Amino acid sequence: MMIWDLLILGAGPAGLTAALYGARGGLSTLVLEQVSPGGQAALTERVENYPGFPEGIGGIELSLRFLEQAQKFGARLEIASVEGVELEGPEKKVFTSQGVYTGRALIIATGARPRKLGVPGEEEFRGRGVSYCATCDGAFFKGKKVAVVGGGDAAVEEALFLTRFASQVVLIHRREALRAAKVIQERALAHPQLEIYWNTVVKEIRGDEKVRSLLLQDVREGSLREEPFDGVFIFVGTEPNTAFLGDKLKLDPGGYVVTDAHLATSVPGVFAAGDVRSKDFRQISTAVGDGATAAMAAERYLASIK
Repeated sequence: MMIWDLLILGAGPAGLTAALYGARGGLSTLVLEQVSPGGQAALTERVENYPGFPEGIGGIELSLRFLEQAQKFGARLEIASVEGVELEGPEKKVFTSQGVYTGRALIIATGARPRKLGVPGEEEFRGRGVSYCATCDGAFFKGKKVAVVGGGDAAVEEALFLTRFASQVVLIHRREALRAAKVIQERALAHPQLEIYWNTVVKEIRGDEKVRSLLLQDVREGSLREEPFDGVFIFVGTEPNTAFLGDKLKLDPGGYVVTDAHLATSVPGVFAAGDVRSKDFRQISTAVGDGATAAMAAERYLASIK
């Protein structure tokens, strides 16, 4: 069994940047990813705030560039679903759908997944009108009326993207002010196809073989109303992909991995980077910074135990 210098879990911006730095630093580097490279960045239709691309760049294209650069320096990518880890001792074991992988240092960059709304009908109509990815499913709603739930950058950006397909887009937000960046808010407020329902929450998603309507509640008055919709896109935050860790690492109350300033975790030789770790900001650029930091810290750790 090969023992890698550096094992990286997750091929999003953090994981691929760590792979680039690790491989370029002379470490034998393997990245394990359960689906495809890019993470949530690959689901973004257009990235406009990543340095070096003043005209913007597609999320998939940017992700593939990350991968190409990491592979150029010798990093390897394998598709496997992580099921558990064994972190005691100098060699870290990762149990996956494709077998066991061993590394002398480990970087956890498994990211986060969309948080569910938790209302009746959400699970029942998932894939039948309920979606968490506008760039994946937007084209299915050409000429339709859709709702977008949320008020942050992702929700507003995806609502704007959906105006390319849907005849009407309604952004549903529980507060009376959006949390998205000002430039994105201005674009949304000025768009003729996009309407915002303030101080409103979704109480139930209704339909038959697919979504037909939403039961909405005014949070100020408590009044309920049912309104026809053909689909609903949910963007109410994320949850970390850390279930496979069990109690092997220190996590914060939200389930995110706790790290120090050098992105070391509570176990020596194990580091965390990107959206999976406990931090305030989650952007592609911060994930890239995390990946570089974690890889350099891992390289320093490996040098210290030789």
